[in-house]
Amino acid sequence: MEVFQEKIHKLQDFYEWTMTISDERVKNWPLMSSPLPTVGLVSAYLTMVKFGPRIMSSRAPLQLRGPLIFYNLAVMLLNLYVGVELAVVSVRLRYSWFCQPVDYSTNPDEMRIAAALWWYYISKLVEFTDTLFFILRKKTNQLTFLHIYHHSTMFCLWWIGIKWVAGGSSFLAAMMNSFVHVIMYAYYGLSALGPSMQKYLWWKKHITCIQLVQFASAGVLGARAIVVGCDFPLWMQYALVVYMSSFIVLFGQFYVQAYRLKRKLKENKNGRVHHKSETNGVIANGVTSKLHMANGALSRDGQVEKNISGKKSERANGERRGHNNVRTRTQARREGRPRQDS
Repeated sequence: MEVFQEKIHKLQDFYEWTMTISDERVKNWPLMSSPLPTVGLVSAYLTMVKFGPRIMSSRAPLQLRGPLIFYNLAVMLLNLYVGVELAVVSVRLRYSWFCQPVDYSTNPDEMRIAAALWWYYISKLVEFTDTLFFILRKKTNQLTFLHIYHHSTMFCLWWIGIKWVAGGSSFLAAMMNSFVHVIMYAYYGLSALGPSMQKYLWWKKHITCIQLVQFASAGVLGARAIVVGCDFPLWMQYALVVYMSSFIVLFGQFYVQAYRLKRKLKENKNGRVHHKSETNGVIANGVTSKLHMANGALSRDGQVEKNISGKKSERANGERRGHNNVRTRTQARREGRPRQDS
């Protein structure tokens, strides 16, 4: 028991020490004074994921077309604001994409960077609504490990990012992800308009490709910063590389399963259907059909053979009749009877 209490005290001391090195500028911002609100919101999210489908199991799915269109438009605009704000201010401050130390001053532009990153953190909370819509519409097949892992961890980790590094190199990952989400939520919003619009949304798989490029770029830049020794918290760089690696693996698996394997299965299915439609001795629509060549003319299902055999039989019968007629005339001459031609 004493050992357990000692570990608790060490953890408490470590937590208090980390608070002393956090960013004082964001200390009194909403949700930033303590990790408890973020932990509580993530716990509520996971509870919704667990019990939401059970609650909806005995209820009819909701359509929610209007709320979906409004929600996706709102999230798209929020991400657009964050992305543009980070892009404009970082260019003004001449931020480096490869290594940018955090400036903890109250310079107005630096405060704008910190504020934009805080709004990015809030956008991860708003995006919990994605999961709520899936549950209310009974799209439980969308509640994959990737979906839940992505939403819950992003909100937690960006609380840490805002609390300690609300600026510097943090801007790049948030800026890239915000612009990707502009494209993604524009797609979701257009898709919510219905089948008349969905036929034009052929570019869904390209969004996943863009996400994979984004994760790979962030991971490579993080690894480079570690190698060259960027003046940015090293633990944050390692966390970034590990986290981006997990996304590359999970989103890569999703891409293969959703597009590559599905396309291969479709091609195999189409190949089998095409093979069955062949008429040269292969079943077509459940009926055996063969093409034959007889006297330079095509015939189906052995009809030519019947005609040929019929002609052969006719010639044979004629020859037999002719032979019988000869015998009849001969017998008639022998018997003195008159000839009767058949």
